[in-house]
Amino acid sequence: MTTQKSVPKGKELADIIASHAINRKAEFVAVVQLTGAMGIADWFVICQGGNAPHNRAIADEIIEELKKAGVRPWHTEGLADSRWVLVDYSDVVVHVMQPDLRKYYALEELWPESVTIVHNGESIDE
Repeated sequence: MTTQKSVPKGKELADIIASHAINRKAEFVAVVQLTGAMGIADWFVICQGGNAPHNRAIADEIIEELKKAGVRPWHTEGLADSRWVLVDYSDVVVHVMQPDLRKYYALEELWPESVTIVHNGESIDE
């Protein structure tokens, strides 16, 4: 009898995504808990790359590694120009942004009490 491995969800999935982003040298990785704050997702993972090709590499790493674990995105957007790539995993939405867009939209500032900054795989509460 074979045992199926469980598909990660929620915080576990957000942490895995953050880890893959860090593997591709994403900068300023933030995990934002939105449970109860919004109806569209329970978690955001927000990060940035230095340029569009870097953002594409970060997003590709996340998508490909999660596919290996049996997790496929519901929707992706922005891969063509890669200035702001959005990858929707239903309860976790990933935003890979260029620094100027991230600063302008300041998504983390909408829920400052819910942000955990992740650096080198370790959580650092702000």
